[in-house]
Amino acid sequence: MSIPRLVASDIDGTLLDPLEQIRPRTAAVVHRLQAADVPFILATGRAPRFVIPVSRMLDAPGLAVCINGAVVFDTRSEQVRSMHTLDAVLLNDVGEALLRLLPGCTLAVERIKTTGTGLNDEFLGGPGYVHPWSTESLIQSATIAEILGRPAVRLMARHDSLSSDEMAAAVTTMLGDVVEVAYSTDLGLIDVMPSGISKASGLAEITEDLGISAAEVIAFGDMPNDLPMLRWVGHGVAMGNAHPEVRDIADEVTVSNAEDGVAHVLERWF
Repeated sequence: MSIPRLVASDIDGTLLDPLEQIRPRTAAVVHRLQAADVPFILATGRAPRFVIPVSRMLDAPGLAVCINGAVVFDTRSEQVRSMHTLDAVLLNDVGEALLRLLPGCTLAVERIKTTGTGLNDEFLGGPGYVHPWSTESLIQSATIAEILGRPAVRLMARHDSLSSDEMAAAVTTMLGDVVEVAYSTDLGLIDVMPSGISKASGLAEITEDLGISAAEVIAFGDMPNDLPMLRWVGHGVAMGNAHPEVRDIADEVTVSNAEDGVAHVLERWF
């Protein structure tokens, strides 16, 4: 492709190396493309509060697509630009369906409030919910009624004896016409978002405002929640460490996140 007008990158397994750091070579090329007035967009399954530290580490504040497209967030002002939620009725129906479809699963939700000053979000875990990553201190215990009773930007389902791929396949078959299912780990965790919401839809919101077409965008990713984004952009790049399904659909496969895979491609232009 010709010089990209916008670059989007997943964070974990893509921009960050295996030690969850940004390597100097990768940081340098991001700074060069920003000096050329090319926006660099973080596109991630992370909630906004977990994107802010990465933006600061990179020293490249700007817009970010968070929670797999459910939230567009400005890391400079730390304000939510747009948000898409599962309404209370749909959330309740889908949550109850998950408990029947995946016996033994546990549920959690994330909610974000846009009123007042600063970022105000909550992570509620239902009975028995254990998150795969070390964020337990941030999880508030809640009943199923509290979890499913109010709109949420994301519903999460966790299972100790099923893979994320198995869970996603079952839920997509049953509920794929009413919600979007994504996952960024194979540790028995899936995300459920409103229908039509993905990293691609979040990027589309940003590029429409900027007058940039999908064909002028390059994106990097490594896991199945990156698939819609990599299919939507003009040039989708899979990391060398990417999930096989991501590698199969990508326009290009770069080297791994341990080898500055993002920089390896962007240095052609910047």
